[in-house]
Amino acid sequence: MKPTIPAALFTLLAFGTSSPLRRADNPPYLITIGDSTVASDGGWGDGFLSFVDSPADGANRGKSGSTTASWRANGRWEDLVENINETVDDYQTIVTMQFGHNDQKGLSLDEYGENLAGLCTDIQDLGATPIVITPLSRRNFDGDSVQEDFVEWRQKAIAAAKSAGAKWLDLTTASTDYINAIGADNAATYDLSDGDGTHINTAGQTVFGRLVADLLIEARPDVEDYLIPNEELSEKLSAGDYATGDE
Repeated sequence: MKPTIPAALFTLLAFGTSSPLRRADNPPYLITIGDSTVASDGGWGDGFLSFVDSPADGANRGKSGSTTASWRANGRWEDLVENINETVDDYQTIVTMQFGHNDQKGLSLDEYGENLAGLCTDIQDLGATPIVITPLSRRNFDGDSVQEDFVEWRQKAIAAAKSAGAKWLDLTTASTDYINAIGADNAATYDLSDGDGTHINTAGQTVFGRLVADLLIEARPDVEDYLIPNEELSEKLSAGDYATGDE
């Protein structure tokens, strides 16, 4: 029998402690930061933002090669601060952060967690709301199951969010469950290039961007009115049915 993602579990994948905004308040401005699995041309960020509806807005600030440490370098942090300062008076500025694919190569788990918690705190100090997202699963299979590369990194990301009093979205579990449900051949249709089980093409950007949107709605029901629904796609993701991205 094909595994599915039960509604109760799906709710648990999007959890945290920050207070919600009210519908009558300023609309959200959603900034995504992270590595290449968030960035344009290979990540879910653009697909996620394609569901944002006016008067809400957002920006994808994902950057290929980024880690929680390098994000502070090369002007990326300064650009983020400027983006927050430009929007925080007119919007409820929310910054989602998903790192791990590159941190795994050169940072310890403790460094990763400390850096995430520090980003959360500094974003809060700027008047914005941080949301930690656990790493998008790779789509490399070992037999009938996807290789789970981020078990400890997922745990550390959630712990960092908790320590900062921030919400988190468990994209690692949600994407792993979905990829296992659809199988290796279907999962490979999302590869940015043949054999690339990390980065995602246009279809993958839509599919996994929707997955992030649905997790965000579970964690922050108050933003649902600002996200364009796609019931067919959301139902497929929840049921573990293969989605083409054209739904």
